[in-house]
Amino acid sequence: MESTLAMNTLLFLGVAIIMVPLARKFGLSSVIGYILGGIIIGPYVLKLTGKDVNDIMHASEFGVIMLLFLVGLELEPRKFWEMRKKILGLGMTQMVLTIALLFIIFIAVGWKTDKAFAIAMCFALSSTAIVLQTLQEKNSFKTVAGEASFSTLLFQDIAVIPILAILPLLAHSKVKQNENEVQVLIQKLPDWLQAGTVIMGVVILILLGRYVFVPFLRYVSKAGMTELLTASSLFLVIGVSELMVSIGLSPALGAFLAGVMLANSE
Repeated sequence: MESTLAMNTLLFLGVAIIMVPLARKFGLSSVIGYILGGIIIGPYVLKLTGKDVNDIMHASEFGVIMLLFLVGLELEPRKFWEMRKKILGLGMTQMVLTIALLFIIFIAVGWKTDKAFAIAMCFALSSTAIVLQTLQEKNSFKTVAGEASFSTLLFQDIAVIPILAILPLLAHSKVKQNENEVQVLIQKLPDWLQAGTVIMGVVILILLGRYVFVPFLRYVSKAGMTELLTASSLFLVIGVSELMVSIGLSPALGAFLAGVMLANSE
């Protein structure tokens, strides 16, 4: 019998309620509790979610999207602009040094060049959900170390674009696209045009947020239409996330931008 969306949601919340307090009781991070809970109910232990892990992946991705949206709400656009040097400087430095170091190690142990470079790029990325949750638990989000970590994560989300473009070039055989894989609207364009389209898309999104979405939500808020305000905010988050996916960016990055756009609104 296939699990319904409501039952899966109930299962996810139930295991979180049980495992997170247990993890904290033993002095562990709540992230460890979430991970252990997922392992227990997953397809390799109790198999409560069935053999298909797509439902779990969708739920976890939506959780990351909402987490990044809340983070964006706490970050004013002016502060985000002030962090641009950290995003480019620290983020690029981390990616380049990590890829270079791992590439050298993999080559030293006898791996082929293309394999070593591909694995090094993948290992240079971090888990946004785990790092952000850890920063929030330790109340270190607004510290120097917290801002540096967050800046690096943002750059990694952006760096996924060139990485996804490079990986197929390193493959010896043509990769067959999954039927369920999301189609990127700009994937057939030249690389330089893809980069320009992504930058233009983000700029247009920011302008729409400032001159269209924020004034509209301000009007809805002043009119006292609470239900419409909630629906509009969710529409903005999910819509921006899907737009980011369509141009090859991370949906979590889109949710973060949506939060930043609404940071100064009432």
